[in-house]
Amino acid sequence: MFKLRASILKELQLLYSDKVGLMLLFGMPIILVFIITIVQDSAYKMVNENKISLIVVNEDKGNQSAELIKLIKTSGLFTITEGKASAISSIKDEMMKNKILTGLLIPKGFSNDSEKKASLISNKMLSELGLIQQKNNPQKLKNNGLKFYHDPILTSNYCQSMEGMFSSYVSIIENKLMIKSIYKEIGVEDKSQDFQKNMKENQTKIISLVATKSDEKKLPNSSQHNVPAWTIFAMFFMVTSLGGNVAKEKVSGSFMRLKTLPTSFFMMLFSKMLVYLLVAFLQILVIFSIGVFIFPYINLPRLNIPTAILPMLIVVLLTGLSAVSYALVVGILSKTQEQANGFGAISIIIFAAIGGIWVPTFVMPEYLQIISKISPLNWCLEGFYALFLRQGSWSELLPIICFLTLFILLCQAIVVVRLKSIKLL
Repeated sequence: MFKLRASILKELQLLYSDKVGLMLLFGMPIILVFIITIVQDSAYKMVNENKISLIVVNEDKGNQSAELIKLIKTSGLFTITEGKASAISSIKDEMMKNKILTGLLIPKGFSNDSEKKASLISNKMLSELGLIQQKNNPQKLKNNGLKFYHDPILTSNYCQSMEGMFSSYVSIIENKLMIKSIYKEIGVEDKSQDFQKNMKENQTKIISLVATKSDEKKLPNSSQHNVPAWTIFAMFFMVTSLGGNVAKEKVSGSFMRLKTLPTSFFMMLFSKMLVYLLVAFLQILVIFSIGVFIFPYINLPRLNIPTAILPMLIVVLLTGLSAVSYALVVGILSKTQEQANGFGAISIIIFAAIGGIWVPTFVMPEYLQIISKISPLNWCLEGFYALFLRQGSWSELLPIICFLTLFILLCQAIVVVRLKSIKLL
């Protein structure tokens, strides 16, 4: 026991003397968590909460164009500026000058065309039912559509969703006009408002729910992804400290000198693992505490800690052991400290890129989603996703636990085989 404690104290002293390594282990992930969460939270609010700027130029001035503008305003999705210039170039200039992201031009005759279209369709429908006689030579209408302008910075999917919304507003207006026209064509009292009210009251509702196993109403936010993701990245980045340290000791002959001391080589490795596992737990504690206690004070979403304590501890332990084991493999297999640092850092960046740390895997191409399964960071992240986002059960965590356990055992086996091959065990 005394030998183990002395070995652990020695490792702690070596770690404390490596100021650059400590900065990489704690300073870098804290900065990354702040920056990435702020950026992603701003993007999230842009899409989900903030209003988008819209300039509306109304050349029509009729009742239906006024109704369209009213529907757009009541949606609450836009900050609307009513423009006067009607020329296309003028609208574009005004958008660029005032940094307005979207523009809508309502052409002349919009109201008149909408009313004529409603009358034409209702007349044809009623005549086919034999209720009225069809008008001779029905007038063909020009389809002067709305013109939607958007800043090139907006994605095509986002623009298509706005086009669909404007189209649905136009459909609401046309449907109202058609119902009014039907009452007029059959010559009965206009009760279109009562009819429309009845349709609205009986409209099928869409209820939005979060697909989790918990009944708690804690919605996922940008913190729920970024805090665990960059903590995992930080834990695995200990390869630059632990892996480099192991490679340095191997090259310098420290490993051989240990064989002459009254202690076992296994105890030295166990001490290193224990110290860096403690570092991994401290990284979790520090970064998660920032997400819980500091984020709300800088207007970022608070990190919601899972209530399942035991699964949480197991995932954290396996993630820490995976990071430590991988760092040992890199250190043992590397011929120099520089090789360990270089390969270790680059491999972790690649694992992070394909493992969903930077970009969620579901937005990746299908083949890359398959490749992501080789990344230990992906499995660690899936474990935290199951806890933080889906309130996962043991059945959901079991495949993750099995993979990480196999990864740890494989890394430890590689370390043992390599040490025996160079006669250090």
